[in-house]
Amino acid sequence: MNVYAINGSPRKNKNTVTLLQKALDGVKESAKDKEIETEIINLYDLNYTGCKSCFACKRLGSKTYGKCVIKDDIYEVLEKLSQADGIIFGTPIYFGNMSGQLLSFLERLLFPNFVYDKNYSSIAPKKMPTAFIYTMNVSEEMMEMANYKLSFSKIESSIERIFTKPQVMYSNNTYQFDDYSKYKSDAFSEEEKAEHRRIQFPLDCQKAFEIGADLIK
Repeated sequence: MNVYAINGSPRKNKNTVTLLQKALDGVKESAKDKEIETEIINLYDLNYTGCKSCFACKRLGSKTYGKCVIKDDIYEVLEKLSQADGIIFGTPIYFGNMSGQLLSFLERLLFPNFVYDKNYSSIAPKKMPTAFIYTMNVSEEMMEMANYKLSFSKIESSIERIFTKPQVMYSNNTYQFDDYSKYKSDAFSEEEKAEHRRIQFPLDCQKAFEIGADLIK
């Protein structure tokens, strides 16, 4: 079995990756009696674009039907994911939405499996379980007030149609800098941020672990 975590953050050792790794730890913990491999795929290490609207994946009778034909750094990644036993997506939130890198990746992942029939059905090779982990600087109250979840739900509904309904978690009010004094950031209280991280982030890590543990049953 193979479970992949897709890191939509440019940073490899901060909030998003930490939670993705906790989720993968949960996968391994719940699958003790199964042979399972896990991997974090860092999108910012890869050179690729979003969908180019060539429609090769929609051409009837062709070898490319249902497959993305663009030969760049995620060509083989998409092939691996087509046979995955679970996928966990992680992203920081920029201007109320997931990172552009992850959005471009999802265009390439989802569109080839999306059929232009009357039911807009899926031809994904496997209906693997999925999850989404969102990390963001804003508080939970601000996230609700600005209706961030509406933006998230559009992609989540596409993932549900193509694969399965994703489990979802939010990590709010994240600690962004190692030293707030080095940056223009007086909109925030470093002391409050640090205290929130001390109390809440361990709980977020546990929740991510539980999502991973529940992914493979």
